Amino acid sequence: MRIFYLLIAVLITSCASVKQEDITYIKGDYTASAEEPKLNVFKPKDSLNPHDVLIFVHGGNWNSGNKETYSVVGRNFARKDYVAVVPGYTLSPYVNYDGMTREIAEAIRWTHENIANYGGKPDRIFLMGHSAGGHLVALATMSPDYLNNPDYIKGIILDDAAGLDMYEYLQENPPTGEDYYDVTWTKNEDEWKKASPFYYLDEKTPPILMFLGTKTYPSLYYYNDLFYQKLKEYQPEAELIILNKNHTGMVTQFFSPLSSRFGEIKEFTEGID
Repeated sequence: MRIFYLLIAVLITSCASVKQEDITYIKGDYTASAEEPKLNVFKPKDSLNPHDVLIFVHGGNWNSGNKETYSVVGRNFARKDYVAVVPGYTLSPYVNYDGMTREIAEAIRWTHENIANYGGKPDRIFLMGHSAGGHLVALATMSPDYLNNPDYIKGIILDDAAGLDMYEYLQENPPTGEDYYDVTWTKNEDEWKKASPFYYLDEKTPPILMFLGTKTYPSLYYYNDLFYQKLKEYQPEAELIILNKNHTGMVTQFFSPLSSRFGEIKEFTEGID
């Protein structure tokens, strides 16, 4: 019976938004792999007023995943009165972490430049990522190599984020060919530090809301906790919401429009000027 009601909720959600798919966002020639990544936009249906924008970046250990799996997430955020953007990005081994982050930065720039045409507010963009996606949105925003903390990014939502301190992690677990980590991170320790959002936390960091599962991977839980402790030095009111879920459950909860997480995210975004 619960599954029946969930399916009904999903159908209602799909009717409450408009999807525009496979939009090119990368400027210039794309040569990394055979298929150029694109993005999808989901906007509330029959709405005349501009909305806050939420960009959701999927995870997948930097070597798997695709934007289509998360169309339901985009639709659910549109139902909650956001214009949602769900970008794809090139995966390892075709590019390393830097190539992926540069693509996500391009998706953010595209959104800022074009989202008004889709009913979004270009000066009120929020970023959200699960797992590897959390790493990419944090790094793209916090490292000066990419976007250098633009004012239009109003906040970041990290959902069981991975890769927050790859410098320490890879020193203890050197990258190998398994999962293409030797390509994703390289074997250069300087790159590991450059790849780690932990080392860019400062007073310029946009407000961050964190979700973390008690049943997630132990190393991921450990580094999220360290990140949060440092974050509080700059954002004493920052919130870490801990949930009794595993790593997969931390993102599939957003497949239901009835999830309490949407209300918590709404409270977070509406509390930011």
